[in-house]
Amino acid sequence: MARVTLSKKACTVNPLKMSQPIGGALAFMGVSGCMPVLHGSQGCTSFGLVLFVRHFKEAIPLQTTAMNEVATVLGGLENIEQAILNIVKRAKPSVIGICSTGVTETKGDDVDGYLQLVRKRHPELDDLGIVYVSTPDFKDAFQDGFGKTVTKLIQTFVPDEIASRRAPQRVNVLAGCHLTPGDIDELRDIIEAFGLEPTFLPDLSGSLDGHIPEDFTPTTLGGVTKEDIAAMGGAAWTIALGEQMRGAAKALEARAGVPFELFERLTGLGPNDEFVSFLSRISGRPVPLKYRRQRGQLVDAMLDGHFHFGGKKIALGAEPDLLFAIGQWLTEMGAEVTAAVTTTQSPLLERLMTEEVVIGDLEDLENRAVGCDLLITHSHGRQAAERLGVQLYRMGLPMFDRIGAAHETSVGYRGTRDLIFKIGNIFIDQIHEPTPDTWVANEPAGQDGTTLATATDIPLSSAH
Repeated sequence: MARVTLSKKACTVNPLKMSQPIGGALAFMGVSGCMPVLHGSQGCTSFGLVLFVRHFKEAIPLQTTAMNEVATVLGGLENIEQAILNIVKRAKPSVIGICSTGVTETKGDDVDGYLQLVRKRHPELDDLGIVYVSTPDFKDAFQDGFGKTVTKLIQTFVPDEIASRRAPQRVNVLAGCHLTPGDIDELRDIIEAFGLEPTFLPDLSGSLDGHIPEDFTPTTLGGVTKEDIAAMGGAAWTIALGEQMRGAAKALEARAGVPFELFERLTGLGPNDEFVSFLSRISGRPVPLKYRRQRGQLVDAMLDGHFHFGGKKIALGAEPDLLFAIGQWLTEMGAEVTAAVTTTQSPLLERLMTEEVVIGDLEDLENRAVGCDLLITHSHGRQAAERLGVQLYRMGLPMFDRIGAAHETSVGYRGTRDLIFKIGNIFIDQIHEPTPDTWVANEPAGQDGTTLATATDIPLSSAH
């Protein structure tokens, strides 16, 4: 059991945390034909836009209500109304997702009331889905904003009624922000192999997987449609991935009576055994031979890799769900998580196999990572790794100094196997390689001050 502490510093140094509205905007990007909007100043939106562009290396749809000093004091009704009308005219989205920011939350804008007035004034917007999420950036973090947005999407689009008949082959998958588009693709393949039809919410693999569309669109390039979300109430099961999705799964169960199963992580042997066993049970099908073989490959990779992981000291900084998934897996591989820093509260933190989990920043991580063999966090940890003289394995968001971040995969048997290889090879690179200069041991001195001969001093010609 870990002890969870809160950093008490007067200021944040080298932030690990990202804000709620950024997390909410990312969730909206997994909805097809959506235009995410930050209700705040232009600077708030510009920051998020740059962050996502650098990470995904893609065009990112993100708009702003462009609040200035006067609008902030008087209220943002006019700004919200004008933003919606401009977006509808230019982008023609099917959904507009609005996230609040610290500026408008401090003022106390009644955005739900504003939207009722806007719809009353403009009946032509009746078919437009508008979703508002309260995501003040002066509290909570990226993961919280993401989870709140998924919950609000369900509450907005899923009818509040219990389905009379359910499609036994249909399952909902609520994917947390710690999962990459590559992870979602891998999970879709696994679920479909059991004859099931998954609906992912949000589905970043459809919008931020790096594909090139036939025509330019100013909104999201793909993802789950609002019609797909509305039909989630008729599914047989909901699979929630990550503790952050518990609230959304409960909301769907309350509205439509869909039972759910929550998987805290899908990195590691045991969690994936539970996952495929669950899929086999609800589908009535045996586990396909393909995944039995992948399981064997993972077990072999664990056998090969545990020699290199055993006893290694790891410093880990990430959002709670990612921290838990990777931290527990590293412990199972024989490594020791000696430093763990995260961004927000979560019931998972106390269960992490380490002495302390700090809710803090990358300076807190750096101070605790002295003597570690590896630092795992996002790209903002690169300076700390350089100062510590340890290697950095980049994980999480943002990852702006590497390409292919959206396709990194760490879930399933195959994803876990490949993660063992990637990190294990880093440890192998750290092994000292002997050279001719290091083969000769320090020669012990004799009683008369002369050196004693060693095996390496004997000429080959005199050896018998």
